[in-house]
Amino acid sequence: MATLYPVGWLAVAIVAVVGSSERRHHQVQHGPCSYTFLLPEVEHCRPGSAFQVTNSLQRDSPPAAEQSWQSKKLETLESAMENNTQWLQKLESYIQENVRTEMEELQRNTVQKQTAAMLEIGTNLLSQSAEQTRKLTDVETQVLNQTTRLEIQLLEYSLFTNKLENQILQQTQEITRLNDKNSLLEQRLAAMEGHHTQELQALKVEKLQLQELLTRQSHLVTQLESDLGSATRNSTVLQGQLTTLMETVQQLLAMATQCNEISVSPKEEVLFRDCAEMYKSGITESGVYSLHYPNSTQIVKVFCDMQTKGGGWTVLQHRKDGTVDFQRTWKDYKMGFGEAAGEYWVGNEFIHQLTSSQEYTLLVLLRDSEGNEAHSQYDHFYTDGEDRNYSLHAWGFSGTAGRTSSLTPSGAQFSTKDRDNDKCSCKCAQMASGGWWFEACGPSNLNGIYYAGSSNIVRYNGIKWYYWKGPSMMATMTTMMVRPRDF
Repeated sequence: MATLYPVGWLAVAIVAVVGSSERRHHQVQHGPCSYTFLLPEVEHCRPGSAFQVTNSLQRDSPPAAEQSWQSKKLETLESAMENNTQWLQKLESYIQENVRTEMEELQRNTVQKQTAAMLEIGTNLLSQSAEQTRKLTDVETQVLNQTTRLEIQLLEYSLFTNKLENQILQQTQEITRLNDKNSLLEQRLAAMEGHHTQELQALKVEKLQLQELLTRQSHLVTQLESDLGSATRNSTVLQGQLTTLMETVQQLLAMATQCNEISVSPKEEVLFRDCAEMYKSGITESGVYSLHYPNSTQIVKVFCDMQTKGGGWTVLQHRKDGTVDFQRTWKDYKMGFGEAAGEYWVGNEFIHQLTSSQEYTLLVLLRDSEGNEAHSQYDHFYTDGEDRNYSLHAWGFSGTAGRTSSLTPSGAQFSTKDRDNDKCSCKCAQMASGGWWFEACGPSNLNGIYYAGSSNIVRYNGIKWYYWKGPSMMATMTTMMVRPRDF
């Protein structure tokens, strides 16, 4: 910035008379600039040569004319001095004004140049700042991304570490449990060793006793052999007596043949095809009866229900206490097993021959562990022969054991543990237990394992009729029985 200088700092030079005109001037030097001012002449002022200086002594009383002239001269000099003083003051004011104007102009130029330079520098600085800011932003973004990745990795490592710690804790607990179990097994082994030692001692004692008994038995056998020899000799006499008795019997038989006075006609036994025929013949009491296969003389024992819904029902299957194992082979289910008075399966061959001889109705009775009862009835029911794996055919559903039939759809083939005919690769007869028309395992199996009592545990291999009470239903009684449709 420009600086204002006071007037006292200016260098002022007064120069002597220039040329013959003897005019005087003032020259002012201010930095590189110089100012020259011409001074006016003073009137009635004698030249310098008029003033002579002598070494003579002045008189005490100069003449009056000389005193008057000196007074005028003094006044003139004072006036000139006053004029010069005023002129110098004006000059000083003028110089100060010019200096101030030039300094202000210089300041304005300097300020403009400096402002332009500063603007350019500021623009460059702004550009550089923007570039640096962008670079810093990029670096900050990279740092943030790297920090985020590191935080994610740290979190993953933390989760992995927690997982490892949990696994180590579980393994430690498992090792502790196994150590406890091992200690328990060692204790049991020690107890078993002690028990076995005692049993071994007891067996040794028993062995000695058996050896003594064997010795006594040997003596007894020797004595019996001796007695047998005696008995053999006695049997010869007995054989003679037996021969005599046989001859007597032959004579009696010959005599009986000749006696034709009394003739006895044999009583013909009446055989029924199903319990409905027995009911119509007058047998109305429920119980175990003998039926013959249709178009055959082969006999089968069945239970006849002569009371439920009008009677005449031939029972094909019955479960009530779990005393009979229903996990049987194909041959067992073909021929039947169990006792008609208790739990049994009448046999697939009998069911086929019976239901293919005429139209039959199937009735399924159910009872749960709480005593609740329900039934499912099918107006049409029959099975194919063994060549078609005793395929099931049943339709016309009604009853109280669910709004939908739990029996496998028509066409399902019978399967057992040794003969898989279902449509599932899992072998339903082995998984669900028992022989049944499984198809793809299906919603029913009345030949599963018998579980007594109620339970919240779903047992896949138990007796089930899904649409009655769901998979947790435990039936304590099931009955499958048929009757002719025209009964």
